[in-house]
Amino acid sequence: GLQDLSLSTNGTRLDRLATALQANEFCLYVQPKVDMQEGTLVGVEALARWRHPEQGLLGPGEFLPQIEGSVLEAPFGEWVLTHSLTLQRQWLSQGLRVPLSLNISARHLQMADFPQRVQQLLAEYADVPTSLLEIEITESAALTDIDAVSATLVQLRNMGLSVAIDDFGTGYSSLTYLRQFPADTLKIDRSFVMGMMTDIGDMAIVDGVIGLSRSFGLTLIAEGVETTEQGLRLLQMGCLLGQGYGIARPMPAHELQAWAAQWRAPEAWAQGLAKP
Repeated sequence: GLQDLSLSTNGTRLDRLATALQANEFCLYVQPKVDMQEGTLVGVEALARWRHPEQGLLGPGEFLPQIEGSVLEAPFGEWVLTHSLTLQRQWLSQGLRVPLSLNISARHLQMADFPQRVQQLLAEYADVPTSLLEIEITESAALTDIDAVSATLVQLRNMGLSVAIDDFGTGYSSLTYLRQFPADTLKIDRSFVMGMMTDIGDMAIVDGVIGLSRSFGLTLIAEGVETTEQGLRLLQMGCLLGQGYGIARPMPAHELQAWAAQWRAPEAWAQGLAKP
C-alpha cells in the first residue's frame, strides 16, 4: 500500500501526503483576477496550500510534484474540485458571485471516469451555477494527448464549465490546435509579462497572443502582473484582465470579500487609455 512508497526527493513520503489529505490539512487560497481598466474583480484562481502541523503553510512546490503521477493524483484533484464547490456555496450564501478557476492535471483529466465524477459532484452542489467554475489546464498538458483532452473538455463545457489554457506561449504548440481546441480563455504566461518591459521578443509574444485571442474570440488574462507599469502597458496593448502580485497575492478564501470591497486599481490604469 501507500506505506511501501519510497522517499521522494525532498523527503515528503507519499503516505504522509495521503494522511494530510485524510486529515484535511490542505486548504485553498485564492488569487484575484481583475479588469485593470474597470478596477473590478472578475474571478479568482484557487491555489492549494498545505497547512503542515510542524512546518507551517507550504506552497504547491512542496507537495504537487510528489502527488502528480502518483496514486494520490486523482484523489487530490477531486479534493480540489469538491473544495472549490464548497467555497462557491459559501460565497453565494454571503452574496458574493465570483467565477473560480481550478487547476486539473492532464493525467487526472484523462481518467476514464473523470467527466462522470464531475457530473456527480455538480449534482451534489446543484445550487452552485456551473458558469461560476472554470477548469485550468496548462498548455503543455493540453498538448500531451490533444484528442483525448479535447474530447473531455468538450464534455465539461457541455456541463456548463468553462476552460482556460494556462501558461500559454510556453508549449511550443502549432497554432492550428487553437482553432479546434475547446477553450474559453488564454492565460499569457508570467515569464512574458515579466520580460516584456525590457525584452522586445517577449513584447512581441505578448502582442501576438493578444492578437490571437481576438482572432479566436477567446478571453485573455495576463499572469504575473507585478507593477503598475506592466498593467498600463498591457492595457495599452489591449489586454484588460490581469492577475499577479501587483494586484493581490493569493489569500485565504475567507479574506476575499473584504479584499474586493477595499481594492482600488492604480489611477494610472483608468487614465492610461484616455491619454492620446
